Amino acid sequence: MQIGPYTLKNKLIVAPMAGVTDRPFRQLCKRMGAGMAVSEMVSSNSLLWGSEKTRRRASHEGEVAPISVQIAGADPQMMADAARYNADQGAQIIDINMGCPAKKICNVMAGSALLKNEMLVGKILDAITHAVDIPVTLKIRTGWDTQHKNAVTVARIAENAGIQALAIHGRTRACAYRGDAEYDTIAEVKASTKIPVIANGDITTPEKAKQVIEYTHADAVMIGRAAQGRPWIFREIDYYFRTGKSLPPPEVTEIHHVLIDHLHALYNFYGEYSGVRIARKHISWYTKGLIGSATFRHTMNQLQTTEEQLAATNTFFYQLANYGQRLTYTEDEVVIAI
Repeated sequence: MQIGPYTLKNKLIVAPMAGVTDRPFRQLCKRMGAGMAVSEMVSSNSLLWGSEKTRRRASHEGEVAPISVQIAGADPQMMADAARYNADQGAQIIDINMGCPAKKICNVMAGSALLKNEMLVGKILDAITHAVDIPVTLKIRTGWDTQHKNAVTVARIAENAGIQALAIHGRTRACAYRGDAEYDTIAEVKASTKIPVIANGDITTPEKAKQVIEYTHADAVMIGRAAQGRPWIFREIDYYFRTGKSLPPPEVTEIHHVLIDHLHALYNFYGEYSGVRIARKHISWYTKGLIGSATFRHTMNQLQTTEEQLAATNTFFYQLANYGQRLTYTEDEVVIAI
């Protein structure tokens, strides 16, 4: 997979997720086998550049290249300025968000709302590609709704503007995350454009990743929600792509160690107060479906300090280790295998 001068080590990319793909999560996923991780969305509003939240989102210290930063907005000049600003701060790839279905983003005509205005899409892409001398990529959906799928048209606009890779989520904006992702549109885009295409949506297993690559002929796959609490999915898919065989599920002790390391990274990055609160959702994802996890998560949400959070997590996993050594994933739950 090639994006401008950058050759990714494999076909696996971490999807940008607001409130999730911060620097600790991106670094973890890269260590676990992802070829690239796209940052959570940064607003193009210049008034926000100086905020602590934006500075933290744009922090790439110690991150493995290539560093991809996603920006969102609806004004071509502001988007160009934001791209230039992030390039100056160390971004090596600028990713443009035209795929977010959230109401607060679409209500200001940003994210996937832009798909309704193809002329504006072209103006934004032209402005950004002329503003920076680093690769620019684009994330879209298949269209605004099921009656208005215009991904092929947008892909051609993107290609003409010099976009160097296109990620497509296999749902429309109206679908949000409901129903099943469809891959026919992604295959159609791939067949009609020369730029690299990245397939996204409902890719939850190595087998599904291979099926999507084979069906769409996409150049790579993008994993989002399936990596929440399961960052080792990248090494599982990478191994399956290379060997055709499945890796054994992770041992409970490894999951324990990965989670503890993740917690320490969150505390260091956000500080104790925010770190503890942000860690709660990650702990919930790591432990979902495990024996006794519902009670554990309820207790976890009441804890206020890093010491309490770490102690409770250690206790939970020490008890869990008595039941078995590995996790087994099914369609709906996670179970311990003896």
